[in-house]
Amino acid sequence: MPTNDPLPDRPAPDNPSGKLVLLRHGETPWSKEGKHTGLTDIPLTPRGEDRARGAGALVADYDFSLVLTSPLQRARRTAELAGLHAQVDPLLVEWDYGGYEGRTTRDIRAELGYNWSAFTHGVIRGDTPGETVEEVAARASRVVTRVLPAMVDGDVALVAHGHFLRILTAVFLRQAPRFAAQISLDAGSVSVLSFDREQPAILSWNYGHELPLVPSES
Repeated sequence: MPTNDPLPDRPAPDNPSGKLVLLRHGETPWSKEGKHTGLTDIPLTPRGEDRARGAGALVADYDFSLVLTSPLQRARRTAELAGLHAQVDPLLVEWDYGGYEGRTTRDIRAELGYNWSAFTHGVIRGDTPGETVEEVAARASRVVTRVLPAMVDGDVALVAHGHFLRILTAVFLRQAPRFAAQISLDAGSVSVLSFDREQPAILSWNYGHELPLVPSES
């Protein structure tokens, strides 16, 4: 995945006052089935479109100085339905799952014979080369470095994908990337990060139309 984007011309500020608002794209046919959806470019379901509009209502009162979206259509369409005028940032694409693209955790575990997870065991080569969790975190780190200066001037929104946004949150919180395995994120949800007494913090997490009954599988 390309990471040759230029860094900001000023260092990350101390304790910016803006909020970092994370929108996970709405439901897709694959997310509904719990399939790992990395670089496959698939659309939202009608329910996913409804949730995207609902996410827009949740963020209507924020004062965004910068809005970025993944180039994949499920994220771009979510931004559009949420009423956000977003710039495309290729670094916001989802984790490249390589040979596990389009497969469920249950299916992969049945094949391997143990309790596999992408965060613990990683992925394999497939039609795409795949990424390690650390490589995804490196992309997320460049995004965080870009958005922190913009948070001085207002709020920032990122419209992207479940695993990527979870890993980005770990980076923002100055935690190890694999901390992301402990925070679930549902399709169509909104989360808000900020600084509290100079420390990065979660202001709201996985907020959406309804409370989840089970952890998100994708």
